Amino acid sequence: MSHELSTRNEFIARHIGPSAAEERTMLERVGYDSLGALTASVIPSGIKGSSVLPAFEGLGEAEALAAIKAIALRNQEFKTYIGQGYYGTLTPAPILRNLLENPAWYTAYTPYQPEISQGRLEALLNFQTLVIDLTGLPIANASLLDEATAAAEAMTFCKRLSKNKSSERFFASKHCLPQTIDVLKTRAEPLGIEVVVGDEFEIEDASPFFGALLQYPAADGDIFDYTAVIDRFHSANALVAVAADLLALTLLTPPGEFGADVAIGTAQRFGVPLGFGGPHAAYFATRDTFKRDMPGRLVGLSIDRHGNPALRLAMQTREQHIRREKATSNICTAQVLLANIASMYAVYHGPEGLKRIATRVHKLTASFAQGLRTLGLTVEQTVFFDTVTVAVADAAPLHATAHDRGINLRVIDTTHIGVSLDESTTLDDVSELLSLFAGTKSAPELEGASDSWALPEASLRQSAILQHDVFNKHHSETELMRYLRKLADKDLALDRTMIPLGSCTMKLNAASEMIPITWSEFGNLHPFAPAEQAQGYQQLTHELEEMLCAATGYDAVSLQPNAGSQGEYAGLLAIRAYHLSRGDEQRDICLIPSSAHGTNPATASMVGMRVVVTACDSRGNVDIEDLRAKAVEHKDRLAALMITYPSTHGVFEEGIREICQIVHDNGGQVYIDGANMNAMVGLCAPGKFGGDVSHLNLHKTFCIPHGGGGPGVGPIGVKSHLAPFLPGHGHWEHKAGPVSAAPFGSASILPISWMYMKMMGGDGLTRASQMAILGANYIARRLEEHYPVLYTGSNGLVAHECILDLRPLKDSSGVTVDDVAKRLIDFGFHAPTMSFPVPGTLMIEPTESESLEELDRFCEAMIAIREEIRTLERGESDPQDNPLKNAPHTAAELVGEWTHPYSREQAVYPVRSLVDGKYWPPVGRVDNVYGDRNLVCACPSIEAYQDA
Repeated sequence: MSHELSTRNEFIARHIGPSAAEERTMLERVGYDSLGALTASVIPSGIKGSSVLPAFEGLGEAEALAAIKAIALRNQEFKTYIGQGYYGTLTPAPILRNLLENPAWYTAYTPYQPEISQGRLEALLNFQTLVIDLTGLPIANASLLDEATAAAEAMTFCKRLSKNKSSERFFASKHCLPQTIDVLKTRAEPLGIEVVVGDEFEIEDASPFFGALLQYPAADGDIFDYTAVIDRFHSANALVAVAADLLALTLLTPPGEFGADVAIGTAQRFGVPLGFGGPHAAYFATRDTFKRDMPGRLVGLSIDRHGNPALRLAMQTREQHIRREKATSNICTAQVLLANIASMYAVYHGPEGLKRIATRVHKLTASFAQGLRTLGLTVEQTVFFDTVTVAVADAAPLHATAHDRGINLRVIDTTHIGVSLDESTTLDDVSELLSLFAGTKSAPELEGASDSWALPEASLRQSAILQHDVFNKHHSETELMRYLRKLADKDLALDRTMIPLGSCTMKLNAASEMIPITWSEFGNLHPFAPAEQAQGYQQLTHELEEMLCAATGYDAVSLQPNAGSQGEYAGLLAIRAYHLSRGDEQRDICLIPSSAHGTNPATASMVGMRVVVTACDSRGNVDIEDLRAKAVEHKDRLAALMITYPSTHGVFEEGIREICQIVHDNGGQVYIDGANMNAMVGLCAPGKFGGDVSHLNLHKTFCIPHGGGGPGVGPIGVKSHLAPFLPGHGHWEHKAGPVSAAPFGSASILPISWMYMKMMGGDGLTRASQMAILGANYIARRLEEHYPVLYTGSNGLVAHECILDLRPLKDSSGVTVDDVAKRLIDFGFHAPTMSFPVPGTLMIEPTESESLEELDRFCEAMIAIREEIRTLERGESDPQDNPLKNAPHTAAELVGEWTHPYSREQAVYPVRSLVDGKYWPPVGRVDNVYGDRNLVCACPSIEAYQDA
């Protein structure tokens, strides 16, 4: 075949921003004649050639989509009634199209810069309001990872706050979801907490417990009155958490009204598909007294510099990982995209619509239960919402017949079957279920189904829900579409501009990668469906694991951790379990460089390790001699080293092999944080230059989008000796259990990374790493005469990111890093990472996806800002009333009375290119202190807005 007619993969050029000509221009600026020569200078000689990534050719976009479609078709879409915390749901089409499939929503970053995040912050405030209203508790966070990990957070929360300080025991009801109990045990064991599973109604003396977890409704379907149980725990100074179904709470008395201290659960059934287990947004609500100890993020109302209402992440010092080794949680992410889907589901349906859905589900269940009784079968529950347990003579043949009919029922034991109905269940489905249980008998008719009811008056909710205006005005598709557009227009995401955040790798999330996640073959599978029905997922995960092993040099991978923080946790659990299996129970020291991200020491604390901090030298590298001294000092107790590579300072440390060897020589294991893997794929492999385990951020290097602050996926790769200790349900022989509720964590977004790696191929992945390094060095070269580049390698080069030192500017001009960050908004840019890892700096990571034009646009903005700072240094501008101190500037300010000594044009059009596509921030600079002093974390009343 001629070359012109051969298949050509154009995806690599679609993903990588700079053209060949632009690449040459960038190389010339950096001082190299080829990417290979630059890479050879950046990668230390000691780890060159460690990559084991094969040079395979990538697939074109159409080929890759066809290949993954064939994989998807291997999954079998049964009608599923398994329940167990996962339900069928109907995602409204306008939410699917205008939110989930809209890059304005899925490519946004965590809303740390509130002025450019007002849209998604409002959607998250709606989510918090939804949870507050339904749970009957006054404060809720902006989502957690899944129900089981939210329960684990509730356990440590109760431990921290309970007045029963002497207790190390936590009670978990036997009626809780089994996967939740498994994750509780995983989290509890390293902390010395004993999880006691039992019947809460048989507890006469609660004094041995610091806390308890109850399920409402219970896993088997029962709805219990927990008032007396909670009183009993409270009398023993124990706190009580209730895992509650949000849809059921539209009809049932909420936990906050019968005494619960905490309510947790999942928002999955509010429009988020099953997805083989995730991602799904969990929720966490509690009493106002405990708000400063609540895990996760919290959106609150504040004011901007004009006194107008503005939203922000409230009380960010609450975020546990900021407390480092004193933390009880390492959570630093959420499930924002999924929480926003759930919140818009509630906005679209409104309070009456949600109650209609819940009422319909319950009536179908009650009708089904009545039909079972007509058949002479025993239904174990008399009070239930959507789930019943059926007593049968022999469950096995019923399950077999169900499978033959394309139906999954919940397996309980040999004489009981569980059945859970949901929003997607129809009358015909109930008729088919009754026919299944009838066997050779005639199935009863469903006459009077609309009048069926099994909830006594005493269990019903009396309080109103969702009375806020936002839940009562967007019920037509037109209104919802416009509301979603209005919110999206307030925000900056990758669909508008480069997001140059260091460490966060905000790269292209290609449309072809995203398409498969909305396919029903991936979306409609229950995580606990029989394995034979998930052959497609098994192939997909196996192939992705193989590709990730090839990229990292590790021998095995677990995809279960559903965030980078969970990956860190799973990695240290594996190390801990390995030491325990060898009888090294005393190994509990974790060495962590002083520059490490706060999740590292927080994670070490969570697995019961004691953190010993090692020093860094003046160039930001690990001080090898200090590390050696501390490794030798603690050699009998050394468990691990946690180190980020390339370093947190954006440099390939040349002594990494020596560092790993020192730790190994003293009996420890090496955990290499994979947050900066985007600089290494195809160039060097942590599993080959000394790492024993690494977590990977699939939402960074491997193209899963950030979604405004989640979802994330944080799988771990391990060397073969740690493979037996990978997380998973039922893995208790080495005390390393599951770290998330579902066996494969956030399985439904794994196709994104599979598509990326398959389309890029080995050569494309390597080239992506090289171009990321080139982009960072290009920016460093362009800006170094204006802002000092804080750290470089011995050859004067950086890795995939660079740190600009703005600290001298505060003394010379009064300008802070915050001022520069806010001024960048006027230029239409999201700020780089601020004050991490060094206070008063900006860490910039361009990624490989940005064109030279966009890199130059950013550099020109930074240079223009430096010129504005020079006018302050020369005394030519007012030190308090200048474009930097007043940034960002809103359109409303522009048309009002102008009292500033600089022009309107300088404020909003500092460069002429902005005239063609100006982003207008909806609010001025947000007052953080005001927001923390006047905490409002739900949709405020009109009066609250007026007060603000």
